[in-house]
Amino acid sequence: MVEEEKLLEVKNLKQYFNVGKTKEVRAVDGLTFDIYKGETLGLVGESGCGKSTTGRSIIRLYEATDGEVLYQGKNVHGKKSKAEIKAFNRKMQMIFQDPYASLNPRMKVSQIIAEGIDIHGLAKSKKDRMEKVCSLLETVGLNREHANRYPHEFSGGQRQRIGIARALAVDPEFIIADEPISALDVSIQAQVVNLLKKLQEEKDLTYLFIAHDLSMVKYISDRIGVMFAGKLMELAPSEDLYRSPMHPYTKSLLSAIPLPDPDYERSRIRIAYDPSQHHYDEKEEVKMREVAPAHYVYCSEEEFEKYKKNYNSKEKV
Repeated sequence: MVEEEKLLEVKNLKQYFNVGKTKEVRAVDGLTFDIYKGETLGLVGESGCGKSTTGRSIIRLYEATDGEVLYQGKNVHGKKSKAEIKAFNRKMQMIFQDPYASLNPRMKVSQIIAEGIDIHGLAKSKKDRMEKVCSLLETVGLNREHANRYPHEFSGGQRQRIGIARALAVDPEFIIADEPISALDVSIQAQVVNLLKKLQEEKDLTYLFIAHDLSMVKYISDRIGVMFAGKLMELAPSEDLYRSPMHPYTKSLLSAIPLPDPDYERSRIRIAYDPSQHHYDEKEEVKMREVAPAHYVYCSEEEFEKYKKNYNSKEKV
């Protein structure tokens, strides 16, 4: 973490969807967390847990059902003027999961990257516009000649680099990376993550990195939040989360990570998570509690005491 300045505050965020006439899906159900300037917060969990919906709600692709999203102290949601929305869109950008579906196949790469430049009037002339596009292509590891090609002429990894260049075109401060490597070959994933880390250092960027691959999230993230069924189960510094996971769901996710060690794999015990273990009495206050410094767990008062005792006993050893 570069500095203790809150860039984004998410307070009791809820995102509900109506399915049919009677069913309500609680995709995001009361999330609260902060993201500090210059850091990367990883958000992990199984498919359908609400990770991507959280990212889309933060960036206003969905209007929040309830709760607040504050960016630099200002509420993101609610009624805004066109000028306010435009200013916000320049500060916050998104890298999408599917590098094939997120690029318009009818547009050349130069047009795709320059969209934001045109909307925000960031180029003084056509020459300046093209120079900015070419510079962005080189920044993400592509060539100037790629500007006149169409998306179908590129590999998945190259397309994702184009998506990153598009996000960078308006000089944002905060980027939501929504599973940016899940559709890529393993050999390409590390290249894209290394590029994101390099760009963060060069441009002082802040990331919300959404993924389901815990090993890759640990590599890029300063802190990690673990989601299950629309709720945040655990939030901690990445090293602490891997060294001392507390919530049973976090332990289950970590137990599923394979290692390139045949002996370990033969003896690896997969921990299954049973949500029925956590049916709370209506009178119980269940919330995120700080069990250890900066290490929060969604639990009851009774569970909190148990987690704290276990953590302290580990620390003594």
